[in-house]
Amino acid sequence: MQTTVDSIVAFEGKGLHLGEPVSVVVRPAPADYGIVFRRTDVDMANADIPALWNNVIVSPLNTRIQNAAGTSVSTIEHIMAALAGCGLHNALIEVSGPEVPILDGSAAEFVEGFLRAGVRTLSAPLRVIEILKPVTVKVGDAVARLDPSDTLHIRFEIDFADRAIGHQTKTLNMANGAFVRELCDSRTFCRSSDVDAMRAQGLALGGTLENAVVVDGADVLSPGGLRHSDEAVRHKMLDALGDLYTAGAPILGRYTGSKAGHAVTNALLCALFEDPDAWGWADVDARTAARLPGVGLRWSDLPDVA
Repeated sequence: MQTTVDSIVAFEGKGLHLGEPVSVVVRPAPADYGIVFRRTDVDMANADIPALWNNVIVSPLNTRIQNAAGTSVSTIEHIMAALAGCGLHNALIEVSGPEVPILDGSAAEFVEGFLRAGVRTLSAPLRVIEILKPVTVKVGDAVARLDPSDTLHIRFEIDFADRAIGHQTKTLNMANGAFVRELCDSRTFCRSSDVDAMRAQGLALGGTLENAVVVDGADVLSPGGLRHSDEAVRHKMLDALGDLYTAGAPILGRYTGSKAGHAVTNALLCALFEDPDAWGWADVDARTAARLPGVGLRWSDLPDVA
């Protein structure tokens, strides 16, 4: 069955790039509504933006969606990952500005809010997107691929010159709360030199050592250090889950990313939906439901950091 949040949940913070205060209110939504962002600071006629792959505006730094009127919301990937990881299929997300707040740089606070709000089961069947044949995209040295699988697996590989990050790989079966246990508290990361460059361009104005892992060579500059020794690759997997959820439904497939970012994952979804032989709709029976992210999720799955 489809789901939504059982009660309203709200978040407050600053946007990462513009640094302005912004509030988010997530409201229950009916079956087949999907995930829709609504800008509360613009005219209602132009306010709604469905969180779908064909509304994504390519950006190397975050995922931004935009409607036909030009209204946009950026940095949606963390809250989208939390929705996917908690098994929530329908929600209206009201945002008071052009960015979703960065919070602590992870998805943990969003997950905590959804767990407190609870999950409401709707009287409508759920369909998933089944990957039927391999689809691959390459952009420079970045690669993203989807293969058939009976559940969602994510494998990611990164390689950075900074010794604090270096070469990292991780693979997870995303069923049964794995996102919440393994990924949701992993923060966005960057190099100190990147922060300087972004600020020179008027970006990352809301970024601090408290809402991102900042590294400089072998050193981790953020107080308290890393939450996981491989926090960087875990965060890339978090981003990938959020970006994949713009497909419009849960995916049954194996995602593999190597040095891939938001734009590459969106290019992969574009390639997938351009090929009608590569995917299809599948009805969710009890056996399939048991393999979806968020099913069987428990409060104890949430890391202590949240």
